[in-house]
Amino acid sequence: MAKILIIYSTTDGQTRKICRRLQQVIEQQTHQVTVVPVQDAHSIDLAAFDKIVIGASVRYGKHSPLIADFIQKNRLLLESKPNAFFSVNVVARKPEKCKPESNPYLQKFLNRILWKPKELAVIAGRLDYPSYGFLDRTMIRLIMWMTKGPTDPNTVVEYTDWKQVEDFGCLISAM
Repeated sequence: MAKILIIYSTTDGQTRKICRRLQQVIEQQTHQVTVVPVQDAHSIDLAAFDKIVIGASVRYGKHSPLIADFIQKNRLLLESKPNAFFSVNVVARKPEKCKPESNPYLQKFLNRILWKPKELAVIAGRLDYPSYGFLDRTMIRLIMWMTKGPTDPNTVVEYTDWKQVEDFGCLISAM
């Protein structure tokens, strides 16, 4: 049995939902899983965990700066353990941008940091216009119009492939 830590940042809650599903899958493999938002990670003893997984959503083309700061401060410890990183973004809904090597947001992030995660995943997120404030709804609709995505302000689409999430959970279990 391994002790596994999952640290995440989320904007609208989809990354947290993905982390909870990963937790369920991994715990079915008899591992102990702790899930914490990145803003609470400073109070965790990272050395007490056998594996560390980090997940981050993308908003306006960027992952949370809190995630990059956490990685920078803890890079050596991360590298000393089995580890993984996953990016949650809506551009991953497109078949040509759903792999780590072809997702522009993940590649840009990896080029910004020194840490080289041992395992990577890109998971499509959720589009939920009614839950966004006016500015976010307007900006995301513009981005979706430019990328030929849905722009109806009533649109709610969950692009997350839950089988992919479960497979990633099995991969984490086996690391």
